[in-house]
Amino acid sequence: MNTLRNTVSLIGNLGADPVITKFGNDRSVARFSVATNESYKDKKGEWVTNTTWHNVVAWDKAATLCEQLLKKGTELVLEGKLVNDAYETKEGEKRYKTEISMREFMLLNRDKNKASK
Repeated sequence: MNTLRNTVSLIGNLGADPVITKFGNDRSVARFSVATNESYKDKKGEWVTNTTWHNVVAWDKAATLCEQLLKKGTELVLEGKLVNDAYETKEGEKRYKTEISMREFMLLNRDKNKASK
């Protein structure tokens, strides 16, 4: 049950190609953003779509797979955990960020005609 304590699952699209950073002998990290959409009808009965952007990091083997498989616009489902961090800017301002540390992902290809073009 401990794995249920901090688990995030998302289905969304990449906003840009992953940025890969390699360091050490065999370490790498991939950073990218994923957009999720939520649609609902407003008071006038019109459809409204809200987009939320999520910052994602993947390490080592997952980062290598991201580099090989993920491109801007790719639709995927991912699972990971939330990681909160606090830091100071050069000007001494305290800032906070929340990222998703990805454990695994799966590509979604709902329109096979688009993929073959």
